[in-house]
Amino acid sequence: MQTGRSVVYAKNGGAAASQPLAVSAAISILKQGGSFIDAAIALSAVICVVEPGASHLGGDAFLVTHHASTKTNLAFNGSGEAPHGATAAAYGTEIPLHGYKSGTVPGLVSTWFEAHKRYGNLPMATLLEQAIDYADNGFPANTGFVRRIANHLATTPDTSLFKDMGIDVNVQVGDLVIQKDLAQSLREIASGGRSAFYEGRIAQQLISGSDGWFNAQDLKAHTTRVLDPLSIKYRELTIYGQPPPTQGIILMEELLINERFDVASISEAERIHIGVESKKAGFADRNAILGDPEFIEVNVAKILSKENIDKRCAQISMDKAATDIAPVSEGSDTTYFLVADKDGNAVSWIQSVFHGFGSSWVIPGTGIILNNRLTGFSLDPASPNIIEPGKRPAHTLNAFTAVNADGTLYLVGGTPGANIQVQTNLQLITNVVDLKMNVQEATEAPRWQHLNAPGQSTTEEAGRGVLEIENRVPTAVLDELRDKGHDVKELAAWGHGSSVQLMQVLPNATYAFGSDPRCEGHAAGI
Repeated sequence: MQTGRSVVYAKNGGAAASQPLAVSAAISILKQGGSFIDAAIALSAVICVVEPGASHLGGDAFLVTHHASTKTNLAFNGSGEAPHGATAAAYGTEIPLHGYKSGTVPGLVSTWFEAHKRYGNLPMATLLEQAIDYADNGFPANTGFVRRIANHLATTPDTSLFKDMGIDVNVQVGDLVIQKDLAQSLREIASGGRSAFYEGRIAQQLISGSDGWFNAQDLKAHTTRVLDPLSIKYRELTIYGQPPPTQGIILMEELLINERFDVASISEAERIHIGVESKKAGFADRNAILGDPEFIEVNVAKILSKENIDKRCAQISMDKAATDIAPVSEGSDTTYFLVADKDGNAVSWIQSVFHGFGSSWVIPGTGIILNNRLTGFSLDPASPNIIEPGKRPAHTLNAFTAVNADGTLYLVGGTPGANIQVQTNLQLITNVVDLKMNVQEATEAPRWQHLNAPGQSTTEEAGRGVLEIENRVPTAVLDELRDKGHDVKELAAWGHGSSVQLMQVLPNATYAFGSDPRCEGHAAGI
């Protein structure tokens, strides 16, 4: 297929992200001899400065890493815990969308240091230099930055968020955006390390600014968990993803179901139908079990067992769409990026403040936006995801890697998009593995998303739902899906709610990077 962007081929590493300045920061670190994690931390920090609506220092992060020399793969779970007062009784009927009572303990900064401890080469002060410069001296606003502010003000007109960040809400494309408080916070982290965030001035500002909703013990108790990733076999590959409390389990179940079909030879309508039906099965199983595995048993093995996949496959009719989806509700704004270095190491990295601009609340005097991840909990006592102090909520965030049979790296990818993430990642993997697309073709190929209602990636999934498909798909395919009972709605040609970054390692060990034209970023290599 003809693509609008070229594949970026590189031998000595590279990066792909939704914001060009962040990609440049990663490339600069790689050129200084930094590792894949060094470059990723620099990218992560810059993107918090230049794309604050999607992720920030007050949010979470999840990583899947591949270490080439040892052929080892790790999952870093940087999700934060509910503070000491976060009980169902404290909320009544609902958890507020905004304000500090919607936030968990931030996990991103802890994850920087946990990953750096294992794989970092350069000092943290060097890694944060570019982010500090952009915060202190400014960066030119792009269209996405301006649009996100307008969108947030349209739904939350009384917020003091932007004033507290030091950002003019009337900023125009190309205007410099300066964030002095954030620059100071980044300096403190660069010089004082992890404790500057979790024990120092920033921590004290979070405690006092939240009227004690967070306390010193909440922050001190936080840790980034480093675990074996979930893994399954798909064709000749091993796919790695995030374990609970994220919903990476859904991607794994989708793939196991799709593997039972000859995806490469069936029609496009049948391929989409199977993908949608596997998505429904994955969400139904997720809803029944997903929560914090440190508080409840999350029987992943049962969900991914041959017996369960047999059962789910038997329930799929090739002629009729299923209509029984159990409810689930999740949030929206997220950043995904990937980085690889000259030594063959790579990271699949996703970070978020949950909804757009998170809690719409800034830790006083720090320029740091707090997440609103507590809204990912349930208040239903029967739910495995019931809110509880010290507990982590179920997450949409997931990222994947894939390795060959000999353990060498094959594919790295992911996307933002709430409940769309696991659906998009399924399509990326089948595009590359089954349909033999290159990474840019796989990224630009017309995409579908199955949601509760048109455009609502964050609302409760229940009933038949709506199948939204970019209108580059032939009309005959859409009609065939309607005949199967899908409620098909056409999206604009590039209207799918994701922004993919994708990397493949070719048999000659060259990296091939692809980046989604649905976002403002790009891929770059060395």
